[in-house]
Amino acid sequence: MAAVIIDGKAFAAKVRGKVADHVAFLKAEHGVTPGLAVILVGEDPASKVYVHHKHKQTVDVGMNSFEHRMSANASEAGIFALIDRLNADPGVHGVLCQFPVPEHLDERRTVAHIDPAKDVDGLSVTSAGQLCTGEDALISCTPLGCLLLLRARIDDLTGMNAVVVGRSNLFGKPMAQLLLRENCTVTIAHSRTRNLADVCRRADILVVAVGRAGMVKGDWIKPGATVIDVGITRVPHPDKPGTTRLIGDVEFATASKVAGAITPVPGGVGPMTIACLLANTLTACCRANGLPEPEGLTA
Repeated sequence: MAAVIIDGKAFAAKVRGKVADHVAFLKAEHGVTPGLAVILVGEDPASKVYVHHKHKQTVDVGMNSFEHRMSANASEAGIFALIDRLNADPGVHGVLCQFPVPEHLDERRTVAHIDPAKDVDGLSVTSAGQLCTGEDALISCTPLGCLLLLRARIDDLTGMNAVVVGRSNLFGKPMAQLLLRENCTVTIAHSRTRNLADVCRRADILVVAVGRAGMVKGDWIKPGATVIDVGITRVPHPDKPGTTRLIGDVEFATASKVAGAITPVPGGVGPMTIACLLANTLTACCRANGLPEPEGLTA
């Protein structure tokens, strides 16, 4: 039987709907409007597109959107001064700097300068530490999105064997921590794991994020497993010369014949990232003001 296709686009729309409803509640009952500030340094074309989408979706759910553009030769001191102002602004509840930044800037130092209570990308060392120790952290958006998709698919993750292929600070490590919180038995694998295919075959939940197109084959997957494909690679289109298409880390054609459920690429995990950024901004606003948080939008 073919796998159930997990529609991340549709689920992201539901998340945005929940966010919009709670934003309206905060405005009506408490006179508070969540605010998201995005810093764009330089003229990277892809970054401009991403920032535009973030701005539009922020406004669409009723939040305030603050966009700050800086030149490609902006100094670290200038960026830090802007972040300091945003950290101190009570109308700003989430702050992020769109990456990549120009080579003369250090991404880690930039993230570290953001107040952890406003680190809606969940990338700081403080946020990572809070996640590991079970505190109320703002969680990196893509892992949070994957968890929400899994919860919607599986009522109770307790005791399930989960394999995360990929060990990045951005995704693999926080994803593993989230699955541990859900009482899964978690294995972190990577490109140098011995007998990687056998490790994957033991997984009830397989999450893949290594950036290698089609690396995971159908015969690597346990029958009935839930597969979350986070990878995304642009490759030449086989039927349209001169064009490209996006494919994931999992060989979808073969995997979808074995898995119980699987995310497609595109249309799976991708749409959840901005939706969870909005959810994190809402959560940060609620925590800053001591107001009730929405249900089902946090880990």
